[in-house]
Amino acid sequence: MHEQTGQRLRSSGRRRNALRAATAVAVVVGGIMAMSAPAPSTASAAPRPDTVQQGLNTLVSSDGVPGALASVMGRDGRTRTYTAGVGDLATGAKVPGNGQVRIGSNTKTFTAVVVLQLVAEGKIGLDASVGTYLPGLLRGDEIDGRRITVRQLLQHTSGLPNYTKYLSDDIRYYEPRELLDLALQHKADFAPGARWEYNNTNYLVAGLIVQKVTGRPLAEEMDRRVIKPLGLRHTYFPAPGEVTIRERHPKGYYQDSPGAPLVDATQWDPSWAWAAGQLVSTNADLNRFFSELLSGRLLPKAQLDQMRTTIPAGYPFAAGARYGLGLVSTPLSCDSVYWGHGGSITGYETRGGVTEDGRAVNVAVTMQPGQAAKERMDSIVDTALCR
Repeated sequence: MHEQTGQRLRSSGRRRNALRAATAVAVVVGGIMAMSAPAPSTASAAPRPDTVQQGLNTLVSSDGVPGALASVMGRDGRTRTYTAGVGDLATGAKVPGNGQVRIGSNTKTFTAVVVLQLVAEGKIGLDASVGTYLPGLLRGDEIDGRRITVRQLLQHTSGLPNYTKYLSDDIRYYEPRELLDLALQHKADFAPGARWEYNNTNYLVAGLIVQKVTGRPLAEEMDRRVIKPLGLRHTYFPAPGEVTIRERHPKGYYQDSPGAPLVDATQWDPSWAWAAGQLVSTNADLNRFFSELLSGRLLPKAQLDQMRTTIPAGYPFAAGARYGLGLVSTPLSCDSVYWGHGGSITGYETRGGVTEDGRAVNVAVTMQPGQAAKERMDSIVDTALCR
């Protein structure tokens, strides 16, 4: 199976070393987890054997994940919440049932929604060039913003170099333009439209277009256009310099290699992820967001149809996945698909989405897991949506 849904928004090896150096205590997972049984489900009611809970328990017991949590919403709107493992390896505290986590590349869908709302308002053209809104900004070796369209940014077919490959080991606040400058120092990966390749720079530029067109920060536009209208009370875009997670949350961990100590990686500045991955949310909020998006509440039909027009996707998505405009369709074992995105960022991994008939699930774990755990997360999503 291919790599997970959601780009690995993570640093280079040097940045990871700096993160470890900045962390006061490194915790070995074995000793604490042997003392802590998986936390009980906080599910509302379900008489049948619960394979979702079993899957989370296995993520902890067999795959070495410190904590796991999930939210499953049925067609009737009823939600069940699950947890397993511990939320803090140092204290053994339980995983909060609907705790906040860093959601990584799920942020891209929020950014794409804002762009498409502006398309609906006639302020942005999907097939207009980036140069129309940011004249002269995208210039470099085989890079010309006049040849790259807004659609290609949202679809990952622009060919821009990925700035995350070139981040230094500084754990600090980054301005979006500073991140773009890192990308523009390098040659284009391919000609615009030549192929599909997942790339955080695309959404960095999309966020800059939003700011230029609206005259307001991306965070404010995302809040007033998406987060507040949907009542996503536990979702927010961290402020400049904000390194903590505001509400109840399981701690996130980093592991340098299999078997290495787990290091607390909860607090750090996420500004380097910006429009591509900076948001904090919960499983339940993500279920609501993707459900309301698919129902047509956030976008007119014309723009939602564009968002759901897909092309084949490769790494880092599951086999058979297709990418639209910030939205991914992934095949299910029950001859259907689900729509979502997923995300991976230092300390956390999230998977999930919604089906056409209104089922929704999101699963989060408190580290960037190995391949076996990623596949297990995909299996939990499949089970929850197909049962």
